[in-house]
Amino acid sequence: MLSVVCTRLTMSGVYRAFAFVLIFYGVFLTTEAQTPTPSPAPTPCASRSNTSCAECLQNVTCLWCSPTKQCIDYPVRNILPPSSVCPLSDARWGLCWVNFQILIITMSVLGGIIVIGLLVCCCRCCKCERNGNKREDAKVERQTRARKSRQKAKSTEMQLRHDEIRQKYGMAKDNPYARMNDH
Repeated sequence: MLSVVCTRLTMSGVYRAFAFVLIFYGVFLTTEAQTPTPSPAPTPCASRSNTSCAECLQNVTCLWCSPTKQCIDYPVRNILPPSSVCPLSDARWGLCWVNFQILIITMSVLGGIIVIGLLVCCCRCCKCERNGNKREDAKVERQTRARKSRQKAKSTEMQLRHDEIRQKYGMAKDNPYARMNDH
């Protein structure tokens, strides 16, 4: 099986496959060879109180409250920290220059714009689809009318030809309802 696969590959394909196997093997061995080193235990957030915002926020689980200069553990049970812990306008998390109040307003506005944009796109697509169906229906109707008019023209032309042949051979009927054998 392997020889069949190798013969079907071009030389560059063989080299690529060989390089891929070597890289995969090297990555596999290096990840296995590395032993995880235990990270140092993070210092509790409370010990960073009365320092700076930047020093407090080095730990991702910490929340900095500006007026009290307290570094506290982020209340993970709540999405937003309650005002009893720190007012939203004074709370900092992640970056010292971003407060929660501005972050909430900005994210709400951006979320609203995205939702409105999606709704507008959906409405426009539905409207275009309906207009497309109307256009398609009108096109089919025009084609049907054109086909019927061509069919009617061919039918009249055939009728005229048949009448000419009947007249030529003396089989013309004065009364279209009379039998052919009556003459």
